[in-house]
Amino acid sequence: MVKRIVVMALVLLMCSTMGYGMEIAKITMPDTLKAAGSDLVLNGAGIRTKFFIKAYVGGLYLEQKSQDAAGIVNAEEPMAMRLHITSGLVTSEKMESATREGFDNSLGDNVESLRSEIEAFISIFKEKINENDIFEFVYVPGTGVEVYKNGAKASVIEGSAFKKALFGIWLGDKPADDKLKDQMLGK
Repeated sequence: MVKRIVVMALVLLMCSTMGYGMEIAKITMPDTLKAAGSDLVLNGAGIRTKFFIKAYVGGLYLEQKSQDAAGIVNAEEPMAMRLHITSGLVTSEKMESATREGFDNSLGDNVESLRSEIEAFISIFKEKINENDIFEFVYVPGTGVEVYKNGAKASVIEGSAFKKALFGIWLGDKPADDKLKDQMLGK
């Protein structure tokens, strides 16, 4: 009888935590994200640390889970990246600098080919960034990357080349954070 009660309690506990998302650094990343007319699933998530500062929790959302970084970067299908700022030390200037470095690493010598798109994207960080701000970068095939800050659409950056460069910041050969890349890929 006691064994049956323990098993039932464990089943109830498991069921009560299902469907709420993954918790990282006290931030819950939703299991799903409705974007681009699709229900995207959380592929993986982790925390971006730099100089011992936990800057943000990042999550990758796809139509179907995948561990193929290059395949994801090059895919022409809806996907999203969600960044939840976890530190008050993340400033607009630091986010702009880190993003520029990310594009340099993602694109190498090809940064100039997307300069206007990069500048348009970086402009979303001009406004003050606060702890618990949420940025979502949603790729909509045929449209481009829709950029949201705290649920409000801030911008749309056209083109799949920009999308590849943007997602390459986290999933490319020189990612912003190797550990975060692995976590986003569900490894």
